[in-house]
Amino acid sequence: MRTRFTPSLLPWVVACGLSASAAEPPAAAWPQVDKPLVLPAGQAPKPGRDDFSISVWARADAADRISGDLVSQYDPQKRRGFHLTLKSHPGVTASQANWRHLQFGIDDDKPGAWRDCGRPGRALFAFAMATHEGALYAGTCEPGAGDTGRVYRYAGGEQWTDCGSLDGSNSVTALAAHEGALYAGTGRYRVAGSALPESENTQTGGRVYRYDGGTSWVDCGRLPDTEAVGGLVVFQGRLFASSLYKPAGFFRYEGGTTWTRLPDAMGPDVQTGASTPKRVVSLTVHDGYLYASSYDGGRVYRFDGRAWTDCGQVGDNTQTYAFTSYEGALHVATWRSGRVFRQEDAGRWTDIGRLGEELEVMGMMVHNGRLIAGTLPHAEVHAYDGDGRWTLWRRLDHTPNVQYRRAWTMAEHAGEVFCSTLPSGKVWAARHGRQVTWDHALPPGWHHIAAVKTAGRLALHVDGRQVAESTGFDASAWNLDSEAPLRLGNGMNGPFNGQLRDLQIHRRVLTGTEIQAHASKKPGQ
Repeated sequence: MRTRFTPSLLPWVVACGLSASAAEPPAAAWPQVDKPLVLPAGQAPKPGRDDFSISVWARADAADRISGDLVSQYDPQKRRGFHLTLKSHPGVTASQANWRHLQFGIDDDKPGAWRDCGRPGRALFAFAMATHEGALYAGTCEPGAGDTGRVYRYAGGEQWTDCGSLDGSNSVTALAAHEGALYAGTGRYRVAGSALPESENTQTGGRVYRYDGGTSWVDCGRLPDTEAVGGLVVFQGRLFASSLYKPAGFFRYEGGTTWTRLPDAMGPDVQTGASTPKRVVSLTVHDGYLYASSYDGGRVYRFDGRAWTDCGQVGDNTQTYAFTSYEGALHVATWRSGRVFRQEDAGRWTDIGRLGEELEVMGMMVHNGRLIAGTLPHAEVHAYDGDGRWTLWRRLDHTPNVQYRRAWTMAEHAGEVFCSTLPSGKVWAARHGRQVTWDHALPPGWHHIAAVKTAGRLALHVDGRQVAESTGFDASAWNLDSEAPLRLGNGMNGPFNGQLRDLQIHRRVLTGTEIQAHASKKPGQ
């Protein structure tokens, strides 16, 4: 937990009688550095069905830590409450699906219906998905003769805009935003690994490209001895990549077309016990470290910028597939138990349950307070209910006469969660509750953030300007009251990892003029 509160600069203001404790608490009640503030349920706001607004100054610059909730009051049992968060989603299978996106969400246990968003090109599946600069992108596996993996941009409904082919291999395997640009990794996906006929396209990949608009891509070089890029992630301000297939490989981007090969993670051979190089595939960032899944022995590895630490075997699994951070803890998806595990500390994992009767857990993330995950062999999406229990939300792929159907990867965009499926090639979207998102990376430095909720609208403002709005829904009957505490600098998405100042919560709608006035008073001025 790395949120810093400065008592002299963070007056606790609850306007218009939202609670009896509207005055600033005594000095003894203020948290120390690195400790978020928790206001017990009895003293916390009771927003009920009313309008309310949040105003806060925030800064999150740490290059080795992803951020979480600025303000949260959410009951995971009732699935009721609200959150304001700075969201990143690295480690969603191969991709960094979201990066520093502001989100404001509410829920009163209102799961939405999944909608068909169509099939990008001739995709067997969308291997990678990421939201960047207000748009959702999908990198496909198109294994047919004469086909290549491509990148598509979502155009609404069931439409996708072709953003071009890269190196001619059958897949775009990974996507990540870095320094304001979208990067894509390529590969020859061995389709037989999904119990389907092997691809007729034998072109190898293993290259990384930077998007240049339209259908243009800039070649950023090939990873040495790599057939397919396994994962992309930003850590300590640098772009890192891994190899999907043997030989194991882990690389750092140096600019231009240059990649530096870094030491491999080492782990025990399953037969001899000798220490051997292990593939690291899905890459994420958590609590100051880069973490990696592995297809070699079902372990997780941790990288500190110089060396690897073996974080141990995860259950009796042979592969680990994806990561997410939930309530401040790292969670990992597995094959062949179909279970999710929570990290307690390095080398110690707790089983938090099996998803139905499934064998593999793939794309996984926290959406509007709920931990959700996709599966194989039925391409189901499940939501976590706590205490080791998971609930089926929806099966997304019903392709007949195949052994495996996969809910492969996920990304959040425009307030919804999107999920890709194999072998139908379709992408699906849904929402739990209602959420408004600003799908642009929040720049470093101090920013004023305001969130406004009315019966039919959610809005986000950054530095006095409205940047996102959600309309077309009626929340007048939604009751956001719960027995959950109000948490500042923490929540279902984990710790904020930054600084918060001048927080205010009002039981009414702040006007644009009022928000601009708050935004004009930058901390330190």
